[in-house]
This record gives sequence, C-alpha cells and structure tokens, in this order.
Amino acid sequence: MVITCEQVWQEISNYLEGEVSTEMRAALESHVKGCKRCTAVLDGTRNIISIYSDDRLQEVPFGYHQRLRSKLQAAMPRPRGSIYGWALAFAALALLTGSVAIVGVATSHNPLRDPLAKQGSGVPADLKVIVVEGGKTFHVAGCTFIHDTSKDQEKTMTAAEAMREGYTPCVRCLREYLHRASANSPPTMVVIAGVGR
Repeated sequence: MVITCEQVWQEISNYLEGEVSTEMRAALESHVKGCKRCTAVLDGTRNIISIYSDDRLQEVPFGYHQRLRSKLQAAMPRPRGSIYGWALAFAALALLTGSVAIVGVATSHNPLRDPLAKQGSGVPADLKVIVVEGGKTFHVAGCTFIHDTSKDQEKTMTAAEAMREGYTPCVRCLREYLHRASANSPPTMVVIAGVGR
C-alpha cells in the first residue's frame, strides 16, 4: 500500500497511539523512512505529546504566583493623573479659554455688537428705529421691551444705519411689527437674529 503525505498527517495521531491497522502501520513507516517532511512532522508530534504528558512540567514552585503577580504589577503602566494634575490641567484650560475670549473681544471690529448676535434680514432699511446708547439692539417705536431709559439716551435712526453701527434687531418687537406687516402682504420668509418667521 502506497500513501501520500496528507494521508500520513491525517493518521499520525492514530499511529502514535497504536490505533491503526498493521497494513496502515507498515505503509506509514515505509513512507516516513523516505520522506524528510513527514519524519519531521512525526518527530514534532511525538515531542509535543511527551511534553504534555509529563506531569513534572505542570508543577510550579512554591511562591511562584506571588512573584509573578509582583513582576506583572511592576511592568504595568502607572495610573495617570492625580487631583493636583487634574486641577493644573483644568486651570490651564481655563486660562487658554479666557485668553481666546479676550483676544476675540479685543479684535472685534465693533464693540457695540454682541458676538453671538446675527444681523436680521427682512427688516426694511428705511424703517425708523430707536437705539439706546450703550445698548446692542434696535427697537420699533413703542416697544415695551426697551428698558428704563431716559429719552436723552435714545436716538432715532433708520434700520440700515443701526445695523451699520453694529446694533441688532430686537427679536420681540420687530417680530410683532413684521407679523403685522406680513398680514397685509403675501407671506415671505423673514429671519430676525436667527429666528425664522
């Protein structure tokens, strides 16, 4: 009987355990004598079986577990950060954020303009509006949202002039004004300070 290398590899475990027929045993031994690869596979398999069947290799010396644990803990990376380190990082972040905010305010081209405010669209340019000195918004005459101010602090100008000077529309009074104006005309899309109307 002639067998191939693949057949030897399939039967090698059975051969080593003595569970093959005499005809197969003779064929395997005949093939292994002439094939270096199969000889290496047979020797390697024999070595693995002898290593795993030896009980002495499974015993560990006394204290091994403690020594292994201490070596592993020494090799592990240390936990990062402490309360002092986190406080320092937070302070640095606050300092950086504050610096960016200060630079943003210092480089602002118009100090009256709120950096988060958006110019309104749909506001008639020739609409007469009221601005208050030191304020940031402009209002329609009769707006109840103008805070307690004296008349000498109020100025009247057109909406276009107010926007050029950095004032933004009062969302509340101009919304009501534009709503009343749109009721008399076809509907249009009006955006005041980022609010659709």
